[in-house]
Amino acid sequence: MKILAAETALGACSVAILDGTKILAHHFEEMARGHAEALAPMVQAAMQKAGVKFSQLDRLAVTTGPGTFTGQRVGLAFMRGLRVALKKPLVGVTTLEAMAAATTAPRAAVIHDAKRDEAYLLLWENGETTFAPAVMAFAEAVEKIRAFGACVLAGTGSQQAASLLDETFSLTAIRQPDALWVARLGQQRAATDIAPAPLYLRAPDAKLPAVKAPLS
Repeated sequence: MKILAAETALGACSVAILDGTKILAHHFEEMARGHAEALAPMVQAAMQKAGVKFSQLDRLAVTTGPGTFTGQRVGLAFMRGLRVALKKPLVGVTTLEAMAAATTAPRAAVIHDAKRDEAYLLLWENGETTFAPAVMAFAEAVEKIRAFGACVLAGTGSQQAASLLDETFSLTAIRQPDALWVARLGQQRAATDIAPAPLYLRAPDAKLPAVKAPLS
């Protein structure tokens, strides 16, 4: 199975193309902004390196969130466009699942800084999510990890969490999701005819102005 995966939802932009277990192309670049400008050239470069035509792809995969409002939309819009143009199935993977899978550990906790003293949290065991992505107070997330028990830690909040936990919790170097693991998880999941939707765990900061009542 040839699969193209893209990831733009958090602090990096990445693309991967796999043929089964073989990595045909993989590009990863950390960036706080500029995903919209970086993604298309990165995909084109990956396709050229892989020596694969778009028509030869069997499947597409993309992260759905949680992430930044703009970042989530960039990757999803691009890959949804490819889905329609190529008539290929598109599989959604959460950013936290991709980081958990990247640890390759039996048990993992992904705790990612969500600002406002909050964190995105996911708990993972034997390749499966045991606590689905959620946003909560950072201190509450740390307590959930403590109750989960010995595991490895990933995400931008992992270093701070590790400082509050004992030595049975091991810190990894994984801070951002990578399309390589989005592709690997995307290969394992059942394809559907429905395009994945963005995963928003809280409302965007921007709000529409209040509508004034008409004068009588």
